[in-house]
Amino acid sequence: MKFKVKKENDGYNELKTKILIGTLLLLAAAVMFIFLAYTIFLNNNFGDWIVSIIVGVFRVNYDTALAVYQRVFRNFREIYFLLAVIVIFFMVFRIYLNWFTRYFGEINRGIDALIREDGGEITLPTELSATEKKLNTIRHTLEKRKLDARLAEQRKNDLVVYLAHDLKTPLTSVIGYLTLLRDENNISQELREKYLSISVEKAERLEDLINEFFEITRFNLSGLELACSTVNLTRMLEQVAFEFQPMLSDKNLRCILHTEPDIMIRCDADKMQRVFDNLLRNAIYYSFADSTIEIAAAQDESNIILTFTNQGDTIPPEKLERIFEKFYRLDTARSSHTGGAGLGLAIAKEIVELHGGAITARSGEEKITFLVNLPQS
Repeated sequence: MKFKVKKENDGYNELKTKILIGTLLLLAAAVMFIFLAYTIFLNNNFGDWIVSIIVGVFRVNYDTALAVYQRVFRNFREIYFLLAVIVIFFMVFRIYLNWFTRYFGEINRGIDALIREDGGEITLPTELSATEKKLNTIRHTLEKRKLDARLAEQRKNDLVVYLAHDLKTPLTSVIGYLTLLRDENNISQELREKYLSISVEKAERLEDLINEFFEITRFNLSGLELACSTVNLTRMLEQVAFEFQPMLSDKNLRCILHTEPDIMIRCDADKMQRVFDNLLRNAIYYSFADSTIEIAAAQDESNIILTFTNQGDTIPPEKLERIFEKFYRLDTARSSHTGGAGLGLAIAKEIVELHGGAITARSGEEKITFLVNLPQS
C-alpha cells in the first residue's frame, strides 16, 4: 500500500519541481526590484536627479528646486519606498498566480473534454501526466460502462422480442387444438387425448416463458437481500437433484451426487437453492443426451467447494468470459424449447457474491464445470 502512495506522488514530482523553481525565480526577481527601489529612493543621486528635473521643467533656481524636492520627496521617501515595495509585491504575486493557475485551466480543459465525450486521448502538460492518466482512465471507464449498458439494453430488447415471438407460437397451438376439440364432435378418444396432451405441453411452455418475463422484471427492479440461517447443504443438494428427475428423464440423463454427509452452512436457504436450481437447469439444457451430470461438495477449514459438471459442447473462451452476463445466452439461435432468459447464471453469481463467495466456469474436452466457493460462515 505504501508503494502505491509513493508511486502516485511521483507522478507530480515534475510539477512540484517546476513550481519550486518558478517560486524561487519570482522571489529573486522581487528581491532585485525591491533592492532597485531602495537604491533609487534612498540614494542621494536620486535627489540630484529630481532637483535637476524641477530646475529644467519649471525654470526655477537650484535652491527653490531643492526645497521643493525636500518637501515633496525627501520628507516622505520612506512612504514612497513602502508604496514601491507594495506595488512590486502585487505585481509579482499576480504574475505568480497567473502562472500557477494555468494548471487548473489545463485540468478544466481536460474535464470539459471528458464531459463533451470528445474522441481521442486527453492531453495535458507533462507536469500533469498523473492527472492526464487518471482523466483518460475515467474516460475509458465511462466509455466501457456506456457500451456495456447499450449492449445490455440491446440484449434485453432482443430477448423481449424473442420471448414475444415464442409466446405467440405455443399460444397459437393451444388455441388451434382447443378449437379442434370444441368444433369436432366425432373426434376419436385417442386423437382427443393427443390434442389435450399437446395443448398441456404448449400451455406449460407458455407458463415458462411468462415466468421468464417476471424473472427479468424482478432482476432489474429489485435488489437481493439475504435472510441467513444454518442449513444442511447435503440435504439441500439431494432435494434439488430429486426435484429435477423429470427434466433429467426427458434427456435420459443421470445425476450423481458426491458429497460429504451433513455439511452445514449458514446461508439464505431459498436463494442458495435458487443458485443450485439455476446451475443444474443450465447443466441439463446443455448436456448431451444419455450422459451424466455430477455434483460434488467438499469442505476445508474455511471454505465449502461445490462443482457442477456436465458433458456437453465445449464452450469457447470468448463465450466463457461472458457466461455470467445478464441476458447472455450460449444458444444465440434462440431455440424455443431450450434455454431461459439468460438470467439464471447472472443471478446465481450475484447471490454467491452476496454470501461472500465466488463462482467460476471452465470448459474443455466436451465438459463444462461450474465451481462455487462459499465461506463456512
